[in-house]
Amino acid sequence: MIVDFHTHIWPDSLAKKAITELSKNLQDGYEHFSDGTASGLIQKMDEWNIDKSIVLPVQTKASQSKTINEYAFSINQNEKYKDRIISFGGIWPYTENIKEDIDFIVAHNFKGIKFHPEYQRFNVDDKRFFPLYEYALSKGLILIFHAGVDITVKDYLHSSPKQFKHLAEEMKGGIIVAAHLGGHLQTDEAIEVLAGSSVYIDTSMGFGFYGKENFLKMVAAHGAEKILFASDSPWGNAKEELENILSLPLAEEEKNLILSGNAIRLLEG
Repeated sequence: MIVDFHTHIWPDSLAKKAITELSKNLQDGYEHFSDGTASGLIQKMDEWNIDKSIVLPVQTKASQSKTINEYAFSINQNEKYKDRIISFGGIWPYTENIKEDIDFIVAHNFKGIKFHPEYQRFNVDDKRFFPLYEYALSKGLILIFHAGVDITVKDYLHSSPKQFKHLAEEMKGGIIVAAHLGGHLQTDEAIEVLAGSSVYIDTSMGFGFYGKENFLKMVAAHGAEKILFASDSPWGNAKEELENILSLPLAEEEKNLILSGNAIRLLEG
């Protein structure tokens, strides 16, 4: 089984515009490999032998909270996508209604919450957000964050490996996932800082950025049991990323953990 732990989709009516605008903001730096719809994601999953995909909605303003989570819930309830797509919820980190917003996510059976510190402009380890994290983790939710550089954001970094390590130490338990191997374009620091911590990392943005050698260093330092296969679809080519992992000189048990075992354990935990 293959589980892609980091994908993005939009409602059919918005997907084309979203892809166009994001491609413009990304300065065409990343190719998109699907049309950004749920059906487009399923099509690529079938082509690339991906069994399940986790969808991560990103809120960029407070007013999006209701519509984004209602759409995510509709995906989880849609029989066409049953057992193939699992959407997490989204949240606006500056919410004044912490319990109310988290309780909505829990009541709708979401497995986790996606944060994007660079788009949402907040420091991962800012103590102001600890009550939000603590309440979400107390409900058994997975917290997954964009990590590292985002080329569309020009000011200082909000999500470095050091910040994730600090956050994990402060939370003292619960599942925290830092995407992009713990820090996009910060792989050396991520290997040094996050190795041995409780932070899970995903493989999104891929080998074209951190390379096979660095990936193997991270597996050796951090352990295969805390690494999740991910593509960042529609931007990532899951087929190539999967082929890269399968080609590595890792034990079959390590590959199985990365490709699905860890994801299944977290989702069922």
